[in-house]
Amino acid sequence: MTNTTGSPEPTPATVAANDWGRVDDTGEVFVRTASGERSIGSWQVGKPEEALAFFTRKYDDLVVQVDLLEQRLESGAAAPDDTAQGVSRVREQLADAHAIGDLDALASRLDAIEARIAERRAERRAARAKAQEEARGRKEQIADQAEAIAESNDWRGGADTLRGLLEEWKSLPRLDRSTDDELWRRFSSARTHYTRRRKAHFAELAERRDEARVIKERILVEAEELSTSTDWGATSRRYRELMAQWKAAGPAPRGVEDSLWKRFRAAQDTFFGARSENQARRDDEQQANLKVKESILVEAEALLPVTDWKAARQALRALQDRWEEAGHVPRDAMRSVEGRMRRVEDAIREAEQAEWQRSNPEARARAEATVAQLETSIADLEAKATKAREAGNERKLREAEEAIAARRSWLEQAQQALEEFTS
Repeated sequence: MTNTTGSPEPTPATVAANDWGRVDDTGEVFVRTASGERSIGSWQVGKPEEALAFFTRKYDDLVVQVDLLEQRLESGAAAPDDTAQGVSRVREQLADAHAIGDLDALASRLDAIEARIAERRAERRAARAKAQEEARGRKEQIADQAEAIAESNDWRGGADTLRGLLEEWKSLPRLDRSTDDELWRRFSSARTHYTRRRKAHFAELAERRDEARVIKERILVEAEELSTSTDWGATSRRYRELMAQWKAAGPAPRGVEDSLWKRFRAAQDTFFGARSENQARRDDEQQANLKVKESILVEAEALLPVTDWKAARQALRALQDRWEEAGHVPRDAMRSVEGRMRRVEDAIREAEQAEWQRSNPEARARAEATVAQLETSIADLEAKATKAREAGNERKLREAEEAIAARRSWLEQAQQALEEFTS
């Protein structure tokens, strides 16, 4: 630099400086960048150090803007396109920024943000593509599910499920128009088909309920007539038949079903309550009859063991007459008392049979003949055994001895039978 006389002017001296800028003695303020030093303003009032502080704060403001861009992009608070616009604005400010600081570092951070914006855009495109694919898959599932429901008979749960599927469909993103329209057509057609079938079902159901009302009213007439019957067995069976008819008729309309059922139950309760009271009276009578029969059994069992079957039979006949007059006993005690009386009757009959057998001459003669025949057979076998032993024929000896042993056992039984005739 030269003055008017042609001699070089002296270079202004630096009066304040830091790592990224300085102030000369004329008040000119400079910032250092990778491309060199450039002037960013003039400071004529105040100390040079205040100029450095002022322009450094300007730089800090730029840093804050870059920090916010980074944070909002990473957190997802700002869309990539919005962040890109912010980067452009900060770049314009950096181009001739009147600030002291590492401007090149801020430019590098902006470069990194732009690279990250490109990544986020790619991620968002991939996410949108994935969301579209998932939405398409889910809408296909919804259409399939709706078509299955449309052919089902789930008249209660099906309607609720279809409503839920419709709400879910609305929450899903739209697909390309042709695909979305086709899937919607399937879903909507299924809902319409199901609704028509459901309406037809409930119309038919209402008709059947009216028919059931007519049938149940007719059943009620008979049920209420039978409620005062005392023909306990036949009426009980008829009530079971009426109950089966009632169930087979199906439900009547809701407004009358409960009242019809209450009347039917009331008729049943009246009859079965009276039957229970009658049964209670019968139970008391049968308990009394049981005590009578138990006392008769004591007398009957005193006839055992039988020593004179004729006297025992005569006494038993009188007891049997009293037994029949005593009447019915409770069902759970019948087998026990009948069994005890039967054992007395069997004992007397066996005593009579034994006496007859002892006095039967034909049976005695058969017993004597059996004993004689066995004794003769044993004598013959003993002779054969002796011969076999002398001849050393072990096989014939063994056969003879086995036959002798068998016949001696038979002889013992025959002799016992014969002794019964002589005792």
